[in-house]
Amino acid sequence: MNDSKHSGNLGQQLMARLDEAAQYSLPGAGVTRLFCSEEHRQVLALIGDWMRQAGLNPELDASGNLVGRNARAQAGERTLILGSHQDTVVEGGKYDGMLGVALPLQALQALKDDGVELPYGVEVVAFGDEEGTRFQSTLIGSRALAGTFDPASLEARDADGISLGEALSRFGGAPERIPQLARRSDALLGYIEVHIEQGPILEQRDQAVGVVTALTGIERHRLSVAGKAGHAGTTPMPGRRDALVGAARMVLEADRVLNATEAFVGVIGKLDVRPNAVNVIPAEVNFTLELRSPDPDVRARGREEILAACRRIAADGELKLSCETTYQAEAVACAGWLIEALESACRSCGEPAERLFSGAGHDGLAMNDVTDIGMLFVRCRDGLSHHPDEAISAEDADRATRVLMRFLGDLDPARPA
Repeated sequence: MNDSKHSGNLGQQLMARLDEAAQYSLPGAGVTRLFCSEEHRQVLALIGDWMRQAGLNPELDASGNLVGRNARAQAGERTLILGSHQDTVVEGGKYDGMLGVALPLQALQALKDDGVELPYGVEVVAFGDEEGTRFQSTLIGSRALAGTFDPASLEARDADGISLGEALSRFGGAPERIPQLARRSDALLGYIEVHIEQGPILEQRDQAVGVVTALTGIERHRLSVAGKAGHAGTTPMPGRRDALVGAARMVLEADRVLNATEAFVGVIGKLDVRPNAVNVIPAEVNFTLELRSPDPDVRARGREEILAACRRIAADGELKLSCETTYQAEAVACAGWLIEALESACRSCGEPAERLFSGAGHDGLAMNDVTDIGMLFVRCRDGLSHHPDEAISAEDADRATRVLMRFLGDLDPARPA
């Protein structure tokens, strides 16, 4: 592929687009854009414009994804899917997810402006829901494309009691037609996602981009600790069955195990206390436990060590403990040929692009069930994500866009064999 005619402005154009997309947010710090919300609807109008400028035809699918296809994809030729998610966590940043929508469209538009016609089908997908912020049900859109969508998730409800199915229907989706979205493996070349690293490795290496080797496995649990309420002033300290004291000890034990185990991270991110009164001994505490590791054996051993400690603490405090697994996704490896193709594109653009694994989950976890996946990371300041101060530089945006242009231009539609 010949070098692009564009000189130095691709990154600035991309940053301007990301700034514009960030305006579609609930009020408050950072960006809050939930699945099937009015802000979601508004940002899809903007993304649809970007798709048309890149030579793609946008369409809202039955699961709430916005899908842009080029002429070859519409004609049924083997297709490369690129994309990421538009939704955010509460008070998140501008780049998590949205970078992987805007950057491929910027790259495709630049190739189009350069007169380059790719010899294969292309889809860019703005997945509706990856974070699970509104309905606590993640990877809805990518599971639909992969053919692994669970219809039972349509019954999940948000804080206002609205079900996922109801919200999707109001949004213009069609829950009953989601099974028809499943792609055929033999019709796909693969799936590529561009994403901020959400970690510090690239910054430590002083590299703009990195090639991902695997996406971490994730599991989430909901633990409930039941004790006995009582008057905080009249109940003697010895013999109290304080659910919060027990839960606090469990949190500390989980933190100890996580810190002592290589390639194992986790968080107790949500904790609810009942009755949550200033002068009442807590009767019940519910908390979440999320565990991540690219090695399933490490995760399993760590989980069992944490839960065994929680059971001991409950028994010592005469507390009742229950645990429910609410989510589980195994680690997936990126395809070797896509790793090599991304590395080759990096080398052609003068980027060292060493390999690294992702400690976060992405839509690729679902897409791996239907096709080969590859992933390009972009450096983010201080490794910060899920935060209003999440940031990338215009220079890194430019360099990543050019790497993806090179990858797209060099991709052999006959691969993999």
